[in-house]
Parts: sequence; structure tokens; C-alpha cells
Amino acid sequence: MFWALSNPWGKRGGWALTLALLVAGCARSGPEKTAPPKLVSDWFAIKVGDRTVQMQLAIYSAEMEHGLMERRDLGRDQGMLFVYRTPVQMSFWMRNTPLPLDIGFFSPEGELKEIYAMLPFDETLIRPQDLRLQFALEMNQGWFHDNGVRPGARLDLVALSGALKARGAAPEEFGLR
Repeated sequence: MFWALSNPWGKRGGWALTLALLVAGCARSGPEKTAPPKLVSDWFAIKVGDRTVQMQLAIYSAEMEHGLMERRDLGRDQGMLFVYRTPVQMSFWMRNTPLPLDIGFFSPEGELKEIYAMLPFDETLIRPQDLRLQFALEMNQGWFHDNGVRPGARLDLVALSGALKARGAAPEEFGLR
């Protein structure tokens, strides 16, 4: 009886208003929705030396196996970064890849160690000499030379960590923070 006397909207209007306020309050207090993880086809701006590259990240086995196969064009500052969970002995080939590419191999600390040219459709394995490598960046052939990116240049591991998070991966699983 008290509620009906003190409620200017009457019994039904008061309950409706109270329910609406509760629902609105609950909707705002829930967890925020997060964006779905980005895919291998998405681009991330990551620096190599003084140059910013738009990179696609290959982080899962199927993505690494496919790489840039069948790709017919790649923008001037675009490439694909292969990100391994730990240092490994890497080998790459150009099966079903019509683009002439260069590949740069990086240490776990992000230092560029070796660069090799790769010819279209060449199935000869490219194996770097250094056995302690964790990242490989494929770019258009000549990109490293034309941009003055030489061994000793650094891959921006902070930006890479952010890109891994955006892909839905934990940077810690790749030895990054």
C-alpha cells in the first residue's frame, strides 16, 4: 500500500520504471564486448629498422605452410612475418609462389641476421646458417636493399606483441611480453 501511495505513476507504472532501471543498470555493468581476433589476412604496421612495414602474421602451422603461395601481388611495403614460438632451424621454398621475394631471418631478440633472395616457383630450400632464429619476413625482392635494411636492423617486438594480441594469441607463448 505504501508504494502505491508514494508512487506518482501508480502501481503498474512504478514497477515498469523500476524494472527498466534495473535492466539498464545490468546492461551497463556487464563485461565489455571485445572485437573478434584478426586473421592472417589482416595487416599490422610493424617497424623493421627505420621502415614501417604492413605485415600479415603467419602464426599457426596451416598459415605458415601456405605463406604467400598463389599471391600475385604485394604492395611496396607489405610482407608476411612468420612467427615461431621458439627459435628453430628454418627452411623456406617458393612452391606455388609466383612473386620474386626476399626473406629476412631474425633472432628471438628481433635482430635481422640474414637475408636471402627467392625466385618464383623455385623449390630449392633456403636454410639460414644461424640455427637460433625465430622470425622470418618475406618481402618483395629487393625491398631490404632498396630500403637500407641490413643485418643488425631491429624488428619492433613491442608492435609485434600488440599484433599477436590482436590475432588472439598470447605474446608470452612466443617469448614476448
